[in-house]
Amino acid sequence: MLGNLGLLAGLALLIFMALRGANIFIASLVCALVVAVTNGLLIPKTLLEFYPFGPLGAFTFAGKFFLLFLCGAIFGKAMATSQAAKSIALAITNSLGVKRTLLVGMLVCALLTYGGVVVFVVVFTMYPLGITLMREANLPKRLWAAATSVGAGTFTMTALPGTPSIHNVISASSLGTDLFAGGWIGIFAALIMVGLGMWYVERGWRLARANGEGFVENTQDKRMEQLIGDPADAPPWYLAMVPMIVVLGVIMLPRLLLAMGDWSGSDSLLARSLVFSQTQPIIWPSMALILGSLTCVVLFPSMRRKVGQVFGQGAEDSIMPLLNTAAVIGFGGVVTQTAGFGQFAQWILSADLPPLLSVFASASVVSAIVGSSSGGLQIFMQSLAPHYLEMGVQPEILHRIAAIASGGLDSLPHCGAVIATFMIMGLTHREAYKDMFVVTVAIPVVACLAAIALLMMLGMG
Repeated sequence: MLGNLGLLAGLALLIFMALRGANIFIASLVCALVVAVTNGLLIPKTLLEFYPFGPLGAFTFAGKFFLLFLCGAIFGKAMATSQAAKSIALAITNSLGVKRTLLVGMLVCALLTYGGVVVFVVVFTMYPLGITLMREANLPKRLWAAATSVGAGTFTMTALPGTPSIHNVISASSLGTDLFAGGWIGIFAALIMVGLGMWYVERGWRLARANGEGFVENTQDKRMEQLIGDPADAPPWYLAMVPMIVVLGVIMLPRLLLAMGDWSGSDSLLARSLVFSQTQPIIWPSMALILGSLTCVVLFPSMRRKVGQVFGQGAEDSIMPLLNTAAVIGFGGVVTQTAGFGQFAQWILSADLPPLLSVFASASVVSAIVGSSSGGLQIFMQSLAPHYLEMGVQPEILHRIAAIASGGLDSLPHCGAVIATFMIMGLTHREAYKDMFVVTVAIPVVACLAAIALLMMLGMG
């Protein structure tokens, strides 16, 4: 009884400290100690094994995925510094106009994140541009936050096949699948997320206009708007797209070549490269991201003058997102050592549920506990996924359903991405979390359940 109360207390404290802006390293360590003490775990083992270096240890995760975070951050920095990301945003804005402000925000964020640009870079890039759009359209900031989150934090993150997102890579590296696993399921779920998400925010805008609610500027907006710079300095949009095309092309080309013919009997360099691309779900997308970064250097003169500085800043920018994710996984690594987690795992695995509904429930709950979709997915893959494979769930289907499920209940109020987005935009949970909850929690949950229902109707679940 005390152990279960300790688990709840540790989770409640983690949520409270996150909402109060506490450092995630301190918060995760304190909460891990609360869980350890109330569950009778040895403190030395907790601090020196379960939290840092166990199968779900913080630094076990950080070591495994360091290369991907590093290359992703460098690519994001290159796209931002060369102003390629801004050029794409401006081109879409000019094409669709102010009346389509919400669609502009969603499309730009979706395009950039699917192309490999890190979510936080996308938010920083889009918000200064969004201020002008919101002012002209008299759009409430809470709806801009929701629309950009639809693009950056839902379907491109977990559902669409081929993306070099950390969620796609975690599933592929854990299950031996590739980045395109369960692709048609992901596309089905993505269409639901986009359709319902945009319907909700557009409806919200109509209601806001009817109620006289509009854009309210604050001092932070003026500072952020200064980051836009001169639009004339940005490269042409068609050149700005090339680095992202390179990233996606490197990832997708091996898949296309393998689909076009049988390479198993060949020992050529191309055949070995194709095999390598399919067996290295961390290294291959990392190589694609670095090639995208080098493409920025070749195409944009501003990059060539400071390539060392930009790559160095990108490397530095990768550390905090990596360690923040690792910290919540370290907390989860302690939680998984408790009897309460074992009882939960046993209960969910033995519950009279179809296997895919069980996958949805377990991945969702774990992601909710740590407030991180990538952290929750990694914990799920290490602790529960093998049992579902034993039940007969196909690895490709497990890959996609677990990834989509992890992107639902992760976005509770203590989610780091939610907190960071509100901080950048100068919003509070009271002002904006209702809309954020609908588009990043409720709608992804509906999309995942709809995908599972479709698979069950087809006899695949």
